[in-house]
Amino acid sequence: MLYEGVLKKMQTEIGSPIQYYMVFNTDFLNVNQVLNKAITITFLKYQCLNCSEDKPIYRQGFCKNCFFDIPSAGDWIMRPELSTAHLDQEDRDLDYEKKVQLQPHIVYLANSSGIKVGVTRKTQVPTRWIDQGAHEAIEVVEVPNRYLAGITEVALKDFVSDKTNWRKMLTNDVLDENLAEWKTKLKSYIPEEALPYFISDSIETHLEFPVLKYPTKVKSLNLDKTPMYQGTLTGIKGQYLIFEDDTVFNIRSNEGYYVSVQVG
Repeated sequence: MLYEGVLKKMQTEIGSPIQYYMVFNTDFLNVNQVLNKAITITFLKYQCLNCSEDKPIYRQGFCKNCFFDIPSAGDWIMRPELSTAHLDQEDRDLDYEKKVQLQPHIVYLANSSGIKVGVTRKTQVPTRWIDQGAHEAIEVVEVPNRYLAGITEVALKDFVSDKTNWRKMLTNDVLDENLAEWKTKLKSYIPEEALPYFISDSIETHLEFPVLKYPTKVKSLNLDKTPMYQGTLTGIKGQYLIFEDDTVFNIRSNEGYYVSVQVG
């Protein structure tokens, strides 16, 4: 079977295990169904997720021009504490920024390679945790805008990481943690403005990924250096495809790459 299209973040569906889908313009692939099968990925061209032009991808699936121009790539995306829509202040497009920033956000603790703190829109729970390859997560605060979530994350990352070690996550070199205890321990460091939104009764969510075999030493596939790769799929975790030869392929970091995917 042959699939062709621009890579975008895999869509997911909660389950035991989680279901993964690669979605193209006219077709989709349930990736779980091709575990233990040979897959060939061939890079054909670039296709910016905004302008659709065949220009090298700069970041987040966008060419350089679009990345520095469009509202969905503003600095506040990666650094929520820079959000200003609650002050009625525009960064690139105030209508867009109000729509995204002025909605409920969750600050959470997750365990993907160790304890980390993160921010996501409430509508993205548990998708955000799945995308990070977290096998357990817990909500800490639910705030009404992105700015409050951002300053809470900044305060808590003095005590826990805000990054995932993707190599540890993919080799499953991870210990279970008592996230409820961590949440209680960190409560006193939550900024005063966000403290009324502390969720006292949240419980841990546990996630199961479709992995038949974890790699022992990961090798990352770079389509610019290796435009065609073939391997046997042995797992999916986070937004990574895991292959039998310990090669891993990050779909998220290759958004905007137009590829063909041959199964079998």
